[in-house]
Order: sequence, then structure tokens, then C-alpha cells
Amino acid sequence: MIETADKKSRIKYLVALHFELLILSLSGVCSKLAAQNEFFSSMWLFWYALVLLNLAFYAIVWQQIIKHLPLTTSYANKAICIVWGILWGIVFFGEQIKWNMIVGAVIVIAGVIMVVKSDE
Repeated sequence: MIETADKKSRIKYLVALHFELLILSLSGVCSKLAAQNEFFSSMWLFWYALVLLNLAFYAIVWQQIIKHLPLTTSYANKAICIVWGILWGIVFFGEQIKWNMIVGAVIVIAGVIMVVKSDE
């Protein structure tokens, strides 16, 4: 019974970690949107403020997650932001996906799975 509770807790924190990383990846979107505006304009300040809020949220949640997950697992999972970056590039900026991006994303996902499995 204890083993099942530990596994459920681990899964809960892995889901929280991936939600946090999804939110973190959006800071790149906000940064690119800020860069499309004139320096210190109201829209630049808006997007830049979102970047700062995003990073503050990340810092707080990250501290809570690394209390409950091995550091190697947590850091390895940060690589998934590359996959989110590809997705956000397509969704927000109409970027084209290329075969090498897909291969890279598959390698990243496989690496994350290997590290997470080895920490179980």
C-alpha cells in the first residue's frame, strides 16, 4: 500500500512538473512577442511583465517540486521545453515544422523517459 501511495505521489509531482514546464515555455512566446514591439512601449512592458511573472511562478513552483522529485529527474524533464517551443512556434508564429525538429523532439522525449525510468 505504501508503494502505491509513493507511486501516486510521484506521478502527481511529475504532472505538476510538466504543467510548470509548459507554463515556463510560454515565457519564450512572451519574450518573442515583446521583441516585436518598440523598446519600452506599453505592449513591450506588458509582454516583458508577463515574462517576469512567469519566471517568478516557475521559481516558486520549481522549489516545491524538487523537494519531492530527484533533481536528475526534474532537470532532465526541463528538456521537454524544446518540444513545447516547437509547438508554440507553429501555433503562435506560423513557423514550419521540419523533419529534423521531429527527430529532435523524439530524441528529447526518449531521453526524458529513460532518465525518469532509471530514477524509479
